[in-house]
Amino acid sequence: MEEGKEFLQLNKEEAESVSRLTIHPHRLGFQCSFYEDFALRGIRVDSVQRGFVSCTFRVPPRLTDKSGNLATGAVANLVDEVGGAIVHVEGLTMNVSVDMSISFLGTAKLNDELQITSKVLGRRGSYSGAIVLVRNKVTGELIAEGRHSLFDKHGSKL
Repeated sequence: MEEGKEFLQLNKEEAESVSRLTIHPHRLGFQCSFYEDFALRGIRVDSVQRGFVSCTFRVPPRLTDKSGNLATGAVANLVDEVGGAIVHVEGLTMNVSVDMSISFLGTAKLNDELQITSKVLGRRGSYSGAIVLVRNKVTGELIAEGRHSLFDKHGSKL
């Protein structure tokens, strides 16, 4: 436990940097939250069709790990957000993620341009499934494949 606490301690430079941050209260419905801005800033929607969306995202420094790779948590977040967006109905609350399974097949480096696609696999009542593919846009290498299951309490139609 002590080792974990030590690992999470900030050094003087990091503590000073954090103390200079200004985080304003979130205005729900009017602006992105800190989380959305941090995790999704820079994502670009390239194509939207019924049951399909394609996005482009350049790996920023804020989402890389100590090795300079896109952090696995950031990949999981992209799968969650893009997979959830494909089944969202405007004007209704967001669906609840029920299950997410991600296969990490490669790595993405700082400034790599990624193509993220999401496709609806199906819908039964209020339960939806989507597949999300994260690829290096230049090389075509598959970085991750995610299966995302969601529940919609409204039972909306796609």
